Amino acid sequence: MDPPQVLRFTFPSGMNTVKTYWVYMVRCVDESYYVGVTSEIDRRIAEHNLGLSRIAYTFTRRPVSLVYAQAFSNVDDAIAAEKRIKGWSRAKKTALICGDWDAIRELAKTARNAR
Repeated sequence: MDPPQVLRFTFPSGMNTVKTYWVYMVRCVDESYYVGVTSEIDRRIAEHNLGLSRIAYTFTRRPVSLVYAQAFSNVDDAIAAEKRIKGWSRAKKTALICGDWDAIRELAKTARNAR
């Protein structure tokens, strides 16, 4: 008796797994926030803490700690969210970290009225 056939499927590059992109926020040792996007969140936070680049915002503000992360399946959506959050006030970023959606809405109204 012949052994059972094993079917092997090959996929074009990138189609065999769903990649996750993360918008993340870290709190630096000076209490400032840094917002970024990555596909490997654990590695990226470690890189911030290792200080691999002297010109990076977080280099002189280590250690950093992860305070917020949101997953996306589309890199363009992740980048758009990163840019949006980077433009927010500190108060609005803090509300996001706390999951305080009422405060986020109020802060958005305040920002619109200030223009």
